[in-house]
Amino acid sequence: MALIDELKQRSGNKCELCESTANLSVYEVGPSSSNIRGNEILACAKCIAQIDKKEDFDPKHWACLTTAMWSEVAPVQVTAWRMLNRLRHETWAAEAIDMMYLDDENMVWAKATGDHEGDNSVDLHKDSNGHVLENGDSVVLIKSLDVKGSTVNARLGTVVKNIRLDPNDTAYVEGRIEGQSIMIKTMYVRKQGAQIIT
Repeated sequence: MALIDELKQRSGNKCELCESTANLSVYEVGPSSSNIRGNEILACAKCIAQIDKKEDFDPKHWACLTTAMWSEVAPVQVTAWRMLNRLRHETWAAEAIDMMYLDDENMVWAKATGDHEGDNSVDLHKDSNGHVLENGDSVVLIKSLDVKGSTVNARLGTVVKNIRLDPNDTAYVEGRIEGQSIMIKTMYVRKQGAQIIT
């Protein structure tokens, strides 16, 4: 039986965290020390995006953890514990953490990412107007830029298509201007077609 089918059967074809039935996929709860099955859950796209900090954190969405934390499935328990810790400033989440029990092995797994030491802040690539940027977007320069080590001058209003996000720094995107690949600060771009946030 395929892994996705096993997880659908185990979960009743619902997200094992919030019980949503839409946009479900297999999510590997890391870190994984081997290729052995057993560290996957079935989760919806919204849960996965927020777990991976690729979407702004919505505390109301995670009220579901007061149910998910009682799951007998270890990767669900571990994920619930991690997310509750991101929400520990909320009274209900702090109370849930106090009630929750993980055996020693699962507690080591839960703490392995260090996620419990951080907060729920999400560091996303955003343009000068606060719009979230994604790989493949087109942006417009809002300032003329000199490209270091080149004779290329990127003028105000230049459209840069098919950008790539810098995986190590949310302040930069990579794009091509006049055939040359350059790094551009997100503060100097506007997402093409996006409205100004007021």
